[in-house]
Amino acid sequence: MDKQRRGVRPSAAPASPIPSFSLTQQIAGLRPELDAAWARVVDSGQFILGPEVAALEQEAASLVGGGVAAAAVANGSDALYLALSALGVGAGDEVITTPFTFFATAGSILRTGARPVFADINRDTFNLDTEGALARVTPRTRAVLPVHLFGLMADAATMARHFAVPIVEDAAQAILASRDGRAAGAVGALGCFSFFPTKNWGAFGDAGMVTGTDAALVDRVKMLARHGARRKYFHEAAGINSRLDALQAAILRVKLRHVAEWTTRRQELAARYTAAIAEAGLAEWVKPQAVPDGARHVYHQYTVRVKDRDRLAACLQTAGIGTTVYYPHALHLMPALAAAGGRLGDFPEAEQLTQEALSLPMFPELPPSAVDRVVDALASFYRGRQA
Repeated sequence: MDKQRRGVRPSAAPASPIPSFSLTQQIAGLRPELDAAWARVVDSGQFILGPEVAALEQEAASLVGGGVAAAAVANGSDALYLALSALGVGAGDEVITTPFTFFATAGSILRTGARPVFADINRDTFNLDTEGALARVTPRTRAVLPVHLFGLMADAATMARHFAVPIVEDAAQAILASRDGRAAGAVGALGCFSFFPTKNWGAFGDAGMVTGTDAALVDRVKMLARHGARRKYFHEAAGINSRLDALQAAILRVKLRHVAEWTTRRQELAARYTAAIAEAGLAEWVKPQAVPDGARHVYHQYTVRVKDRDRLAACLQTAGIGTTVYYPHALHLMPALAAAGGRLGDFPEAEQLTQEALSLPMFPELPPSAVDRVVDALASFYRGRQA
């Protein structure tokens, strides 16, 4: 006799896990386009630079807009290093940046021989605080490197007006973001993008891009990325090998046709998160990243400031909900940056955010019902705290 006939209710099927990020659905949907792109490159026999990379540079420049030129490079970290190098940053110089970001931001400064100088973040936007950065300027300051964190632009335009040194945008997470009508990658002297697979516009490996309105400066980046040569076997500077693979360029060209649609989808999911968090009465415990008027957030991550972060993340994991912590350690406290002289307490806003930031599931194929389930789990956790 089955359970129904015995009068016993069958147990509900367990809810499917919600990953913090997934590429499988996206790849499946693009497979015919990707197969054609791979075949085109394989048949060409040219796998480094070449027409695929040149076409990607033109298409990326058009996507960013603002009259920029573009130089494809091997990865986002190289993009930052090459941008600083093209501007002449080197030993004895200082570059002002944020302590709340991925290590590559500060690591690129170290690679030039310069010294990272940190300023604290804005509590609400999580981005580099402009006034705090201004206070860190010295005669040795050679550039300012704000990060457009999680897809929200820092106020690079204000920085460009007030600093007497170039602004290099770390736009690794911010393709198609804008602020006051100006696009990420088109505001500072140079903008640097990463196409790491998890980015909003990602390759199937490492890839990067540098953009800028000064075509000669972008051309210098390109030269430095190709062993310091503009033509074969004639080297003008001590560059590096940061040439982009044609296969990665072809993949990115396929994805470029969809990135605007995916961005809209991310924004819709983010709006649903924000509304549901407010409707659930979670404002005391869950605070989304603030979006200033005039800013277009592209939601590489949907990141919130939460109370009791680590216990919450463990509880969500038990419920089958993936989350990620970006970033658990402020850069000024990293052993690799000990020479910069950072101490606990130097940048309290950044330090506090390392204990409170939590990125919730976010990718274009995430179903709206998953957002509702995540917020229900948040509400259940904090209701339990009140009990």
